[in-house]
Amino acid sequence: MAGRSGPAPTAQDRLAFLYTPEARARWAPEPGPVQCLETHMSWVLRAPEHVLKLKKPVRTAFLDFSTPRARLHDCREEQRLNARLAPGVVLGVCTLRWDGARLRLHADEPSAPGTLVDAAVHMRRLPDACVLEQLLQAHQLRDDLPGRHAVDALAQVLVDFYRQAPRSAVGARAHLLRQRRELAIDRTVLAPWAQAAPRLPEAAALLAQAEQALARAAPALRARVRAGQLVDGHGDLRPEHIYLLERPLVIDALEFNPALRQLDPLDELAGLGLECERLGAPWIGPRLLVRCESVIGGPPDPALVALYRLLRALRRARLALAHLREPVPRTPARWVPRARSYLLLVTEASACASSGAALTT
Repeated sequence: MAGRSGPAPTAQDRLAFLYTPEARARWAPEPGPVQCLETHMSWVLRAPEHVLKLKKPVRTAFLDFSTPRARLHDCREEQRLNARLAPGVVLGVCTLRWDGARLRLHADEPSAPGTLVDAAVHMRRLPDACVLEQLLQAHQLRDDLPGRHAVDALAQVLVDFYRQAPRSAVGARAHLLRQRRELAIDRTVLAPWAQAAPRLPEAAALLAQAEQALARAAPALRARVRAGQLVDGHGDLRPEHIYLLERPLVIDALEFNPALRQLDPLDELAGLGLECERLGAPWIGPRLLVRCESVIGGPPDPALVALYRLLRALRRARLALAHLREPVPRTPARWVPRARSYLLLVTEASACASSGAALTT
């Protein structure tokens, strides 16, 4: 076809195009600067009122964004999944198309002209001042009446979500195998740092503790699976994804690997509690567990809460260190201290105190 012989634009070309007046007229017509945030998997462009998330053309062991079709599918999944806990936030999916001479930004329509070269998720921007992570870092959410009210409102949103979430088809054996496989990966990544410089001296003991605790908890975990406790959850329930508005919203559901969303709500809530504790709010996790008893099978077993916290801490430490494996790590000095901060939360004294608080709050 005439005019279709030019070289396809690179990922950086496509990213630069989104800043142009032509593209901004479609996704962010308001005046004001555009800030670009980079993650492992995406570039996130933030204008004053709108956000556009462009997937990187990457392929790893757990995701494949290497083709435009794969990225478009992932964007559609992100729109679908985020409607559950953040209704109205995702405005749609955009496609970038190439006619051989120029890029154009279109809605996600089969009839859009040109060759598909990329896709992006179009969202309205939520107020930064309402992000749970920022509220905790600024010490603006306290264990007082307003703070408890805000956490209880979040708990109610999560109760409604877990109650309506599809039950997972994962069986007890597969669930346990996945837990053991993830723990084996944690060991592969973390164990060398027990002796390396800078060191993670807690890693070896915590890995051994996790293996023993997982073996002891196997009957309880099987029972929870057989009782239908596994659901298609959020998958990445962290303070940076929670907006404490009048009706709390939770964004960035894990869309790229459905298997990672098949989980026990008690596990996901224990993980959120761990993240809040790392940010200086140990009271939030126990309160959420109490308020969510109707969807986690009643009052939580302290040993199971401790296990889930321990596994989550090891996983988060592993993911922190994964940043150092990038070709050009961003803020490399940040990641070993971040990994250790998770491990210190689940030392024996801390884990016991948190488990006890879960039953008495």
